[in-house]
Amino acid sequence: MIQSVLANIAIGLVTSLLGGGFVWLRERAKRARAVNRRAAFFGVRPGQTCLMVLGNKHNSPGTAHHRDVRAVLELALLAAELDCGVSLESGNFRGSNGDRTEFCVGGPSGNANLRTGGHLATHMPGVVIHPYDATRADSVAIEVGGEKFLYDKGNKEYALVAKFTPAESVCPVFLVAGQTSVANLAAIHFLRREYAQVARQLSSVERFCVMIKVSNIGTYDFHRANLEREVTAAAFGE
Repeated sequence: MIQSVLANIAIGLVTSLLGGGFVWLRERAKRARAVNRRAAFFGVRPGQTCLMVLGNKHNSPGTAHHRDVRAVLELALLAAELDCGVSLESGNFRGSNGDRTEFCVGGPSGNANLRTGGHLATHMPGVVIHPYDATRADSVAIEVGGEKFLYDKGNKEYALVAKFTPAESVCPVFLVAGQTSVANLAAIHFLRREYAQVARQLSSVERFCVMIKVSNIGTYDFHRANLEREVTAAAFGE
């Protein structure tokens, strides 16, 4: 009788341990898949060093807007979560990103980020960033394939976000070109949280271009952002 009770207890303990082990393994595998999907979207590999390129304030060489600094900090946190190191350069950086995934933050207007301008000119013939001109309705507009995404200060702004791999590189460039620093930060903050939702709407996560809209800025600052649409074909001139 006692032996039977002990056997039942032992079987119960083994069953519990096995069940707990399977649950742990399942949850671990689930977390690993989520990390891998996130890494694939942003184009990073665990253990690599990511290159962060930070632009200047509009027409203010040598200085960076605090929101752009915060945007890069968000990207650095993302890199840390994916077990990646970080190397920081200014928008005057020259050369290939090589085997480092590059995160380039800031639009080219007013020479704020010369590298962004170079990336757009080289890889995205369908994109035009209109210069600042207070007398024109399309001042600072982002034009993609003939469609203009207009700038409405303090109310509605846009950020172009693109991912592509230059021919001379083995890792991609992840480009964030907002109309202002608010749009830059909003796009990064949004994509950190909602990358999976965005990825499901893309034709490919290997190369893409999307427009992120930021609205009600006067009330919500950078916190109200959403995917406006994918513009990959138009941006890359396909």
